[in-house]
Amino acid sequence: MAVLTPLPDLAAYRRRAARHLPRMVMDYVEGAAGEERGLDRNRAAFARTLFVPRRLTDVSRREAGVTLWGRDYPLPLAIAPMGLTGVLRPEGDLMLARAAGQAGIPFCLSTASTSSIEEVARAGDGEKWFQLYVLHRDQARLFVRRALAAGYTTLILTVDVPVNGRRLRDRRSGFKVPFRLTPRIALDAALHPAWTMAQLRHGLPQLASFASAEAADASTQAALLNRQMDAGFDWAALAELRALWPHRLVLKGLTSAPELARAEAAGCDAVILSNHGARQLEDVAAPFDTLRSVQGRTALPLLLDSGIRSGEDVVKALAAGARMCLLGRAALYGLGARGEAGVREVIAMIAAEIDTTLALLGCPKARDLGPEHIQTEAPPATDRPDGLSTQPQRIRA
Repeated sequence: MAVLTPLPDLAAYRRRAARHLPRMVMDYVEGAAGEERGLDRNRAAFARTLFVPRRLTDVSRREAGVTLWGRDYPLPLAIAPMGLTGVLRPEGDLMLARAAGQAGIPFCLSTASTSSIEEVARAGDGEKWFQLYVLHRDQARLFVRRALAAGYTTLILTVDVPVNGRRLRDRRSGFKVPFRLTPRIALDAALHPAWTMAQLRHGLPQLASFASAEAADASTQAALLNRQMDAGFDWAALAELRALWPHRLVLKGLTSAPELARAEAAGCDAVILSNHGARQLEDVAAPFDTLRSVQGRTALPLLLDSGIRSGEDVVKALAAGARMCLLGRAALYGLGARGEAGVREVIAMIAAEIDTTLALLGCPKARDLGPEHIQTEAPPATDRPDGLSTQPQRIRA
């Protein structure tokens, strides 16, 4: 078998994924809420943050590893919980889990997975976390018990989806699982024969964790696909969940310092600062900006997702106080482009970028990153009222 050469950058994996996947699937991967200003905001937060390198520092040996909850990880990365990955590649969850395990980083399984809780638990010996959507309390308790029995080490409760965001791309494309065959979707599939044949060979994706006799409930599956969550789930309900789960409990989707204080008081073990990849409420702060604003205001470990596309982004997040970063769309670009091999390549690429950035920054250990290594870019200069520009004059040779 020929050995594939890794693609040069994440943009190349995105382009390859876009060629392989039908338009409606790529739109599902890339889409966000409303007019998608949140996507730009997430990326802009990283772009306006600059490095402050330290020179004449011995960086001949670098260490990208971090420690979380007393455990050492070789990289400050995890694979974020992402639903319906089987629409990109059959057994997409298993591919992501195996690639994460090979890299020694955690994999987070979504409630909306297309492989079951138990199937993913058997996919290699990597560390696995389970992300919970609460649709109905009894169903949530069942999933928690299944994750516990299957050996998941961490439970992630996503709290920013009381209802579905206004995802216009999915509305326009008619994206749903199971797929509803329309002339437009049929044409889209016909134009992507490799994807279509793979889906037909393996069977169209379904919500696999709902397929058991206990969990099978068509109304609950429909509620999940439409993001019709338990909108009454509150801090009191969280206390019940905390009592049910004996291991680490993480809240995903908090956005403010007062919420962090409540999470700490509720016995949570960490928080993932996230705006759901800008897929829920369009005009909220970028999680990276939130991270910088709450730095030092909680004892809880802070993890970060939304907008991370490179090793440079990861280093900036660690310098701003994050303990670990979760890869979402970046991992899906690898999955869509080349399946499991593509995910491994994307993780390796970002790991290499982290290493290079640490060397150029003059900070050989990721654990030593701090706010002194970054600064906010000054806003662009504007013209003075007298008509003279405040921009520095460039001296011509």
